[in-house]
Amino acid sequence: MNTPTFLWLIALPLLSSPLIYLIGQIGIRLRRTSWAYWGGFVALAASWIPFALSSHDLNLHGSAEFTYGTVSLRLDGLSLLLAALALVLGTFVAFYSGPYLAKETGQDKYYAMLVAMVGVMIGLGCASDLFNLWIWFEAMAITSYLLVAFYREQPASLEAGIKYLVQSASGSVLVLIGIGLVLSSVGTLRFDEIRSSTSSAPILIAAGALFIIGFGVKTALVPLHTWLPDAHSQAPSGISAMLSGVVIEAGLIAMLRTLSSLASITPLWGPILMGFGVLNMLIGNLLALQQKQVKRLLAYSSLVHIGYMLVGIGITLSLGGTGGAQGGFFHMLTHGLMKGLAFLSAGAFLYSLHIALGNHDSLTISDLAGAARRYPIAALTLSLAVLSLAGLPPLAGFMSKWQIFVAGFKTENILVEVLVIFAALNSVFSLAYYAPLVNTVYRLHPSEVVQRGSKLPIMMTIPLVLLAIAILIIGIYPSVLNWLTGPAGSILALAFGG
Repeated sequence: MNTPTFLWLIALPLLSSPLIYLIGQIGIRLRRTSWAYWGGFVALAASWIPFALSSHDLNLHGSAEFTYGTVSLRLDGLSLLLAALALVLGTFVAFYSGPYLAKETGQDKYYAMLVAMVGVMIGLGCASDLFNLWIWFEAMAITSYLLVAFYREQPASLEAGIKYLVQSASGSVLVLIGIGLVLSSVGTLRFDEIRSSTSSAPILIAAGALFIIGFGVKTALVPLHTWLPDAHSQAPSGISAMLSGVVIEAGLIAMLRTLSSLASITPLWGPILMGFGVLNMLIGNLLALQQKQVKRLLAYSSLVHIGYMLVGIGITLSLGGTGGAQGGFFHMLTHGLMKGLAFLSAGAFLYSLHIALGNHDSLTISDLAGAARRYPIAALTLSLAVLSLAGLPPLAGFMSKWQIFVAGFKTENILVEVLVIFAALNSVFSLAYYAPLVNTVYRLHPSEVVQRGSKLPIMMTIPLVLLAIAILIIGIYPSVLNWLTGPAGSILALAFGG
């Protein structure tokens, strides 16, 4: 039996994870705490080799499949997009976390779980049946639980971890019930076989509703988002970047996979997702506006950007074509990069102003007053990240939103055009909380917190600079990501009958 290349893309991080833990344990005994760090970074860097080979194979031969017993995996454009996003952020986060966690215990567990989380997210994107998708989804949840509650000696961190655990587990139970309904109605769990069935619509509509709610918890659909601000703000900054930049997007892809198998049952999936998109944009902006803590502000803004993705994807699901879905997936990629950069830049300030001095106080906007004088690189990258999130040209966030808006106007549907105008106004509204943050960072007089802050390690600035360059390049040359967004949009449109 020939082993497809993409299988190594999943297996390499998963097989490396326990080895990283063992290496970390040996390093602790030999007083070499950096061994786990280097093990995690090397494992993720090495995973780019099977990624490149898998991408080449996909371009040459189309989708690839692997089946062993009841386990079935399939690499297509959507799988590759999620794998690219997980690997990019995972590699940067692993490199960045070295100095950030240098004084912390449990680094062996941290890097082992980070690498495993990347592997299971790639596996989730490749699942081709409901049950195995649910298994990968649960594995992603388990690895992320442990990372959210990494600072286990801090009550706020434990509370965030428990809230995340309870709400995610509740969503998983609903997904499992939905899987049971599909199996009882159709007699199979494979996406392609479910799609071609002619079973009773009411039961399958109920299953689809359960999938939206269950996966919607992880995707942070309003009002299922209440775990998000605590988890993002209490986790290490690298994990905050992963949660916002990849994990909630993985939840969205899991939802789309399941709904695509039920596409013929009802035409309402698209309007439902667009409805949630409107709610996410409105509520997310209002909640972010009142935040004083930087990481909570960034967490709430993630709700808004999930809204843009839902609008773009909903356009394709409702009215056909690939433009909306391609725009939604383009924004998924740019949001991962922008929000990753924003959280890592905020984490750089958090490290220099608090963690390096021995405390884990929250980073507030007032703490950053005048920070650009002492930390010009972190100030510039944070500013680029939030201005790109706000949609200012010529940055990446503008181009991905613009593609969604253009797709909406091309439909010549009045309701969709009104929705696009609403989304554009929400993008402008976001400047109400992004602009004061940038203004504070460049204030002339540094705060006392900035004046007594410690030096920012060079290893933490390298990922910031590279991500900032990526945001600028994508903003100027948006077509550079067409090889990822085009196939992903086409796969989704085809799955929903477009």
